[in-house]
Amino acid sequence: MKLILASNSKTRKNIFDMVGWKYEIITSKVEEHSDSTDPKQYVIDLSKDKANSVASQVKDKALIVAADSIIYMDNKKFKKPKSKEEAFENIKKMSGKVNYAVTGVTIKDLYKNKEISFSDTTDVYFKNVTTQDISWYVENEKYLLNRAGYSIAGKTSIFIDKIIGDYYNILGMPISKLYTKLNELGYTISDFEMKE
Repeated sequence: MKLILASNSKTRKNIFDMVGWKYEIITSKVEEHSDSTDPKQYVIDLSKDKANSVASQVKDKALIVAADSIIYMDNKKFKKPKSKEEAFENIKKMSGKVNYAVTGVTIKDLYKNKEISFSDTTDVYFKNVTTQDISWYVENEKYLLNRAGYSIAGKTSIFIDKIIGDYYNILGMPISKLYTKLNELGYTISDFEMKE
């Protein structure tokens, strides 16, 4: 079976590699858009746009997995920061608070002509972080301009008190829930080609 990851995200690729799946990468060619103010619906809408764009590029049957993630807090979506200053402000705002990693996933099954979309949310509890520590962080974190200015797989880990939910969801792919949805489509792990 042909599995396509509709993402060039390093962390999403790492998660698929961790499972051992053999997959291809094809990325979306459209500008994803959603007018939804609900963070869960927003990321689902964007994942659908990605999945549909990749489906239009594929000639053969395939199973396409597309995802989009945001960090959400205080009724605000945090996008990727464009500068160190913006990343600094993001971490300062999150200090001592809970932010929410929200991922939307769309599975487009071109074998069965079916589609499933879902979202997952992980609560991320930040310690109180000093201005001095944030300044050090923005100068030393190589993934600084990633999702909202932090990567739980990087140096941000020292600022996080606890999480409630799926760790892999914070990295952009709630892998356990994805597999549950693949089961709902009638697939099991043995249906997928594994890397040698």
